[in-house]
Amino acid sequence: MPHIVDLTLTVTPGLRGVETEPAFTKAKDGWNASTWHLYSHSGTHMDAQVHFEAGPGTIDETPLSSCFGPAWIIPVLPCAPKQLLTVADLGEVADKFKPGESLIFHTRWSAHVNDRTVYRDAMPRISEELARWMVDRGVRLLGVEPPSVADVNNLAEVTLIHEILLAGKINIVEGLTNLESLTSNRVLFAATPLKLHQSDGSPVRAFAIEGVDPNLLA
Repeated sequence: MPHIVDLTLTVTPGLRGVETEPAFTKAKDGWNASTWHLYSHSGTHMDAQVHFEAGPGTIDETPLSSCFGPAWIIPVLPCAPKQLLTVADLGEVADKFKPGESLIFHTRWSAHVNDRTVYRDAMPRISEELARWMVDRGVRLLGVEPPSVADVNNLAEVTLIHEILLAGKINIVEGLTNLESLTSNRVLFAATPLKLHQSDGSPVRAFAIEGVDPNLLA
C-alpha cells in the first residue's frame, strides 16, 4: 500500500517571517478567517531563480512537472556542524543516478529548528563540487533539511552555491523535516509552491510517497 510521508515544517507564528492575526471571527462576523504574513522563504520552501538573480524564473513560472519525481534519499548520519557535503556522500547513488531524478539529503538537521544558533549558523552545506555535479547530471529537485543549501552568514558562499544550482535549473527545496519516517532510499517526492506572482520563492507542502513506483509520474 502507498505510504505518504509529510516532510513539511508546520507554519506557525514565531517561525522566521511568519505572523498571523484574526481577520474575521465566528462570534463577530459569522465565520473564522485569518490574515497571514509569510516571508517567501519561511519554513519548508522552494527558491526561484530570481532569488539570487541566477536567471529570470519566478516561482509562479515553475512548471508543476518539475516539482515532483523519483528521488534518492541520501543519509549523511551523523552530520557534523557546518559539514561540507560532497559527491563522496552520495555513495553508490552517484553511479546509479539518472538525469531527471532528485536528491534529498537526510542529516536530521530539522531537529535543531528551534535552536537558531545551530539550525541557521551551523548548518551542513552543499559544496561547490557537489553543486556542479548535480547540474551536470540533471538533478530535478534538491531537498535539504537546513533553511539553506549554503552558509547564510557567508554571502560569497551562499551566493555561489545558489547561482550554480538555480542557473542549472535545479529546484531547491529547503527546510525539510521528518525524513527519519522514511523507510525507503528511493521515493516519489513532491514539493508544490504557492503560485505567487513574480515571487523569488514560496513555502511548499513537501511529501514523499513510498510503496509506489517512483517513476510513476516521471
